[in-house]
Amino acid sequence: MSVILSPTPDPTLNAVLAELTAGLRALLGENLLAVYLQGSFGVGGWDIHSDVDFLVAVEADIPDSQIPALEALHRHVYALDSEWANHLEGSYFPSGVLKRLETGSGPLLYLDNGSRELVRSQHDNSQVVRWVTRKYAISLFGPPATELIDPVSADNLRAEVRGVMHEWGGEIVGGQYAIANRWAQPFAVLSYCRMLHTLECGRIESKPAGAAWAQATLDARWRDLIRRAWADRPHPSEKVRLPAAPEDVVATLDFIRYALEMGASGE
Repeated sequence: MSVILSPTPDPTLNAVLAELTAGLRALLGENLLAVYLQGSFGVGGWDIHSDVDFLVAVEADIPDSQIPALEALHRHVYALDSEWANHLEGSYFPSGVLKRLETGSGPLLYLDNGSRELVRSQHDNSQVVRWVTRKYAISLFGPPATELIDPVSADNLRAEVRGVMHEWGGEIVGGQYAIANRWAQPFAVLSYCRMLHTLECGRIESKPAGAAWAQATLDARWRDLIRRAWADRPHPSEKVRLPAAPEDVVATLDFIRYALEMGASGE
């Protein structure tokens, strides 16, 4: 199995990824099929504020007896002298589940950004993650992702994104998902830009590409809101504790309603 020694231009991040990959190989042995770097490091547009999205493919689900040792590995990596080590996020996919998205597949072992503990979650069990991993992932260990993941059609990608837009939009408008802080408010704006872009092109592109497309394509009244959202991305761990400008919260709710109408018009 091949190992990529310099998967990113950042040596400190490469050292973190090498430590994680080496630990997984030692712990999981023959059950480990592949370790991929995906998300913005695959698609492009990453910066020092990006999450480090990974995906681990295993032959069979991690047994409960091995989870404490796996969590110990993640705690070890988290403690490395690198800011990147605190922002790993990803899931462990049994090969049969990874191959294609099927109804009823159970939650996966998942490490959230900033966490040292594994939980069961459907967070990454999506068409979007499969599409991005198959198309753009950097293999840290194992074969190309195209050998483990079936193609995801543009229609299936659009259908999932449209569903997320409606479900999440309902939670935001209904107050179940709060956007009144300076992390969530711009995150929502940029996410809906990116999702509308996917509905338009049938692909997943970078956050900068989604924002640029939205500013050039959508109604001009949203340009300043999108510009401010992009400018407010840095230092997300600090921004989550700060209140968003009330006028930006109101404008974001209006923008989401506008995006949902646009999304519905393409169904």
